[in-house]
Amino acid sequence: MSIEAPVGIVLVSHSGPVAVAVAALAQGLAGGGATAPVAAAGGTPDGGLGTSSELIVAAAAEVDRGAGIAILVDLGSAVLTVKSLLAEGDELPAGARLVDAPFVEGAVAAMVTASAGGDLDAVAAAAAEAYQYRKE
Repeated sequence: MSIEAPVGIVLVSHSGPVAVAVAALAQGLAGGGATAPVAAAGGTPDGGLGTSSELIVAAAAEVDRGAGIAILVDLGSAVLTVKSLLAEGDELPAGARLVDAPFVEGAVAAMVTASAGGDLDAVAAAAAEAYQYRKE
């Protein structure tokens, strides 16, 4: 019996430590065995605050298993950077998708769904659904 490749997840933040921490949190909460591949693309190559096309492209290549890639971002210019890469069409693997979702909650929902074998549509929907989580 063959197991299909999981959807990869890329977390783009203006801060390297934030991206790494959210990836670790998502992996930890998905727990209970193998998790989908996740990579952090935070900050600039020199460790500063910002976003980097170079880091995003490298993270996407790292998690690509052929089932698509859900890309979650934290703030405005990260969105613009990912949209620019997607528009270019040759920088990111086929099936890469910017997902409109809250960064932390969406990352956890995406990781849980991808780790359970959900396809890219299911992963994106689960991440986006995190906008509905109430904290009151």
